[in-house]
Amino acid sequence: MRIAIISDAWRPQINGVVRTIETVSQLLGAQGHDVEVFGPDRFHTLPCPTYPEIRLSLFPSARLAHMLKLFAPDAIHLVTEGPLGWAARAFCLKRNIPFTTAYHTRFPEYVHARIRLPVSWSYAFVRRFHAPSAGVLVVAQTIRDELAARGFRNLVPWSRGVDITAFKPRLEDAHSGERPIWLYAGRVAIEKNIKAFLDLDLPGTKWVVGGGPQLAALKRQYGNIQFFGSVDTEELSMRYAQADCFVFPSRTDTFGLVMVEALASGVPVAGYPVPGPLDVVTVPGVGAIDEDLRTACLAAATGDPEACRRHAETFTWERCAAQFLAALQPIPRDAWQLLLKRRAVPDAAAS
Repeated sequence: MRIAIISDAWRPQINGVVRTIETVSQLLGAQGHDVEVFGPDRFHTLPCPTYPEIRLSLFPSARLAHMLKLFAPDAIHLVTEGPLGWAARAFCLKRNIPFTTAYHTRFPEYVHARIRLPVSWSYAFVRRFHAPSAGVLVVAQTIRDELAARGFRNLVPWSRGVDITAFKPRLEDAHSGERPIWLYAGRVAIEKNIKAFLDLDLPGTKWVVGGGPQLAALKRQYGNIQFFGSVDTEELSMRYAQADCFVFPSRTDTFGLVMVEALASGVPVAGYPVPGPLDVVTVPGVGAIDEDLRTACLAAATGDPEACRRHAETFTWERCAAQFLAALQPIPRDAWQLLLKRRAVPDAAAS
């Protein structure tokens, strides 16, 4: 099967969306499927306002249409509600080609956190994007319930996984700092609500792993906290395993892969009772959730490392890939044959 995945989130970005696309693509490729990701790296881009690490594609419609016609996929999946996602949506609707979409990010809440735009306005925009989708893939039951209440349709469960060989408990620990160690790992941005963690009165040591637009300012403001910046998988795995509790202060995530990675490392999770933590911290001994984040942290720190690991092993990428494949909507082959009979746009002109 030839599968086209169109995403505004792609390398060199490091986040849960990119990790999910990469892993699913690799697994499906190993099964013999031909998976092609069409990301901003193939287009002229400019930096996203307030978040320069994210690149937005400039006028991608003609070039994307040309590439899709040449690839002639059996199925098309749109990952994000950005310029590439909208361009692919328009391409499919104009030609009556079915497609699926995914709701990876609570975009309305993110926008509200940054520029205070009313959440209802952004939800109208996002709902319009997903309305023609044959299936909107959503990771968490809490998010599916929330979207259904807001008028979204065709919602399809799509789980997540963890690489249990990369993230695992370590018997040895060379760290000699003051314990307990409270760890946050992920994007360092305002929508992650990291200050709620940094401001907590907790015993021991606080660590922050990850990069993002808030990193420099937080490092200046919190000189007593260790910031590691962006790290590779090996160091990230080591930091997880050295921690005593993983703190997830975000109120706007749809899931939070980092929580499952922490659990795979034998580290319990603390968070608020919101989508993400509510969908991950679901069995005894793996963490705690509370509107008082300090209370959640102190309770989670007494968790059972073996229970954490067992729970993490229930999240598999193989299941994630199988659900993705099952949700795809097949495109009739004659749709591409008819399109290719028309005059093709030269690649140079399309760019």
